[in-house]
Amino acid sequence: QVQLVESGGGLVQPGGSLRLSCAASGSFVSINTMGWYRQAPGKQRELVARINSGDSTTYADSVKGRFTISRDNAKNTVYLQMNNLKPEDMAVFHCHANVKVRFTVSRDYWGQGTQVTVSS
Repeated sequence: QVQLVESGGGLVQPGGSLRLSCAASGSFVSINTMGWYRQAPGKQRELVARINSGDSTTYADSVKGRFTISRDNAKNTVYLQMNNLKPEDMAVFHCHANVKVRFTVSRDYWGQGTQVTVSS
């Protein structure tokens, strides 16, 4: 019904930057909230950043000042600009969206994940 396709992951050196993208496609009315979660080896999955339909944002304390989340509603896409990347940022990043699939029904969807590797 709804698919989330992520891109932009890869290998970067400490202090470098990456921009992740997540595009939603399929049949839906609108997207309520979009966000990025990450899970590093041996650690729990955590919310990195989230943005709602009114462009209100939430960030994990560990990424405040370094990451910026934004969305382009015309493209049904959410972005995560990651600057000054640190080795502890290394994880699989998953896109999430709460999607209004019918006028009275909203559902949660997840992307397949994209690997972010931060290493010198």
